Amino acid sequence: QVHLVESGGGLVQAAGSLNLSCVASGRMYDFGAMAWFRQTPGKDREFVSSIAGTSTTTYADSVKGRFIISRDNAKNTLYLQMNSLKPEDTAVYYCTAVLGLIISTNWNAYDYWGQGTQVTVSS
Repeated sequence: QVHLVESGGGLVQAAGSLNLSCVASGRMYDFGAMAWFRQTPGKDREFVSSIAGTSTTTYADSVKGRFIISRDNAKNTLYLQMNSLKPEDTAVYYCTAVLGLIISTNWNAYDYWGQGTQVTVSS
């Protein structure tokens, strides 16, 4: 059974940085694609970034140029480096994965989800 566990969230001031991590219980290289989504109360889960294979990355326009996604299969870990944070980045951030090699911004395309980590950016 696959488990994804996020960490690294917290409270940070605007313009600050955070680095989220997601450790997978299974073999990372089994996952064709992994991604980060975020959600705020009352809103749908929003795509943030994805990585297909080890190098094909996609970013939401709202985070492009500020966030960097990466994965380290040897450490079974997915990362999201978040820089120049804004109050509107405040959300619960979820790590997700799928076995297929896909490029998708749709949360329905992903099969495995972590519990989420809270990111709060103060102004």
